[in-house]
Amino acid sequence: MDLDPELMPVLSGRRELVAWLVLGFLVAFLVTRFVTHAIRTGRGPFRDASVGGVHVHHEVYGIFLLLGTGTAEFAWRPDGAGGALLAVLFGTGAALTLDEFALWLHLEDVYWSREGRSSVDAVLIALVVGVMLLIGANPFDADGARGEGFLALTLLVHVAAALVAVLKGRVVLGVVGVFVPFVALVAAVRLARPGSPWARRRYPEGSARRARSLRRFPPGRRNRWDGLVDLFAAVPRPAPTTAR
Repeated sequence: MDLDPELMPVLSGRRELVAWLVLGFLVAFLVTRFVTHAIRTGRGPFRDASVGGVHVHHEVYGIFLLLGTGTAEFAWRPDGAGGALLAVLFGTGAALTLDEFALWLHLEDVYWSREGRSSVDAVLIALVVGVMLLIGANPFDADGARGEGFLALTLLVHVAAALVAVLKGRVVLGVVGVFVPFVALVAAVRLARPGSPWARRRYPEGSARRARSLRRFPPGRRNRWDGLVDLFAAVPRPAPTTAR
């Protein structure tokens, strides 16, 4: 079956660089998870890196890659193969850094713990952003807008709605809503998850809204996103039940 070229996104200019960045990000993340899983299970020649007895996390290499490629982009601004190379290296550095996002929050090695699942959340959300940019959903692109004022107002509304959605615990919809009109608005008016910052401040104990939220999102409830995270992170153990 032949694909009509007009139905495929045109990968040129900025979009081509985004494609290289997303490719480098995805490959680096998959390779990193493969290597770390091999280290954890004792398979293959892979070992933890250490300097002077101090364990060096791979986010360190990612930070240096981000600093190096960012500096090279501002100082050099290459075109062609040079620009593609910098995009791949930047995506690689971003993947290495975000893959240990949980360490930023907890300042301890929680890579394979329940808290460490937030690293995979961060990586997958970054991939969502990359894919949205790849298909051309760029909220900062004024070329197709009616004017700078209209663009600024639209972006402000979308970002505000996306922020509310994130505060309600609907992070993915909030991120997508920055790029796709009305997605964040729909998420912003829906019920907040019980453990979200919005629910903690606006759904007091004993209120009808909190009761609805708990019925909608009962403790231990899992969704498709959790199943996707399970592919790369440690599967959380079910909460122990007390015998009666």
